[in-house]
Amino acid sequence: MDPRILVFLGAILAFIVNSNAKGVETGRAAPDCKLLPIGGTQRHDLQQYHGKVVYVDFWASWCPPCAQSFPFMNQLHHQLADWGLRIVGINLDEKPDDAKDFLAKHPADFAVVFDTEGNCRQNFGVKAMPSSYLVDRQGNIRHVHLGFRPGEADQLRARVEQLLAESPSAH
Repeated sequence: MDPRILVFLGAILAFIVNSNAKGVETGRAAPDCKLLPIGGTQRHDLQQYHGKVVYVDFWASWCPPCAQSFPFMNQLHHQLADWGLRIVGINLDEKPDDAKDFLAKHPADFAVVFDTEGNCRQNFGVKAMPSSYLVDRQGNIRHVHLGFRPGEADQLRARVEQLLAESPSAH
């Protein structure tokens, strides 16, 4: 098939997906999600992180930029967890074994959970892989970032540090 047709079809599909998706807006409360830790049976939710800055990252095993983002998130976790940062990687694979294979190659030192019912993805309005949401200490989304390129890491880190520096009652 002509590559120009593929590009055109891809653009139409992106328009349809983006026009139908109801993504959360910055300044609004982050949706609560019931999640299941990989290898665990005890459900937990995003509300348990209230009072912390949370980096919520939606990812999938088939996503090359997701593999690039894991070393960055591990670094953030190691350097900023003591300052109140929590990172939650929400896997969207249909088969848990695909996620487990990915994690064997790209280990995560932060919380990794499954969106088993797909509600979390829908409530956040995930539009790309990966999609990251920075949530402040009051539970409000302050920044949305679609995709991941290593050159964006410094900017993302600066946004995280800015939220960590805010007093708990700043917003």
